Amino acid sequence: MASSSSPPSAAEAASCADVAVVILNWNGAALLRRFLPSVLAHSNGARIIVADNASTDDSVAVLAQEFPQVSLIAHAANLGFCEGYNQALKQLAPDLRYAVLLNSDVAVTPGWLQPLRQLLEERPAVAAVQPKIRAQAEPEMLEYAGAGGGYLDRLGYPFCRGRLFDTLEPDHGQYDDARPVAWATGACMVVRLSVWHALNGLEPEFFAHMEEIDLCWRLWNAGHEVWYHGSSIVYHVGGGTLHKSNPRKTYLNFRNGLALVYKNTHASELAGTLATRLTLDWVAALRFLLQGETADARAILRAHRDFYRRLSYWKQKRRQYPPRLTQQRPGVYRGSLVWAYFGQGKRRFSELDARLLS
Repeated sequence: MASSSSPPSAAEAASCADVAVVILNWNGAALLRRFLPSVLAHSNGARIIVADNASTDDSVAVLAQEFPQVSLIAHAANLGFCEGYNQALKQLAPDLRYAVLLNSDVAVTPGWLQPLRQLLEERPAVAAVQPKIRAQAEPEMLEYAGAGGGYLDRLGYPFCRGRLFDTLEPDHGQYDDARPVAWATGACMVVRLSVWHALNGLEPEFFAHMEEIDLCWRLWNAGHEVWYHGSSIVYHVGGGTLHKSNPRKTYLNFRNGLALVYKNTHASELAGTLATRLTLDWVAALRFLLQGETADARAILRAHRDFYRRLSYWKQKRRQYPPRLTQQRPGVYRGSLVWAYFGQGKRRFSELDARLLS
């Protein structure tokens, strides 16, 4: 876990002076009190900024009274995760080269930021990079939101090294490497600001959930790279805004999941992929009904309805960044994760067929 350390030297502090750590907040005063101290202690000269989504608690007062060294960007309304960050990053100083999208429920560790920035410095093609994500409640376990870097299966279902569906692995150094991945987690992701602005940031229609996967998929389609760096470690609470059992989260995940696939899958692969995803969504809705979770079943139906209602918009977005073939992108499992997990009983990333991994 994060611990106190002596202040960085002037040289160390200057090394991250072109980085802004941007924390999006909505009614998270308790989280700011709990986790901002580690960010302030261990970010080596980076500018710390909180973008507040019109909180109705005392978040703004807590920042002013307890963290006066933190800059505030105050949104007039709750813009959601996507537009909250889009609008915040538009307001950053022009001398900044990189920005960290950091959840308010993340504790960082000494030296966490330098390896991520260094990778971006050494590899100009890299536009986004994430650290290793461990669980704050169980510090030896990898965490659901990002673990050891994000992958996609051939149907566009996301998973991570260290997390298949809800099964998490303990961290025993198996993901200490640095490597390209399909997507980096929005819980803690460093982005190259020039590329972020060129691609117009996160998809505003998503509001929240899967937005970082869409961004990273677009980055690959546009010729950039996305990486994971296991030498940097942070600890994430997770589920701080919407619990995974919340029907609103079910709605966003299923609607955004369809849009994600439609926007980014190559034309030669789209019809089969989308048809299979739609079928599996109906299976999920039926499963919710049989379990008595009718609100989640209805959420899937609304997700499909709203996806089709905005189909012309998704078509327009698709044309902006023509998708690549699956084999042209790293971080892809060219099999079905659903079948591997539920049909074959595979519970760890190392159990997946290595011949199908890129």
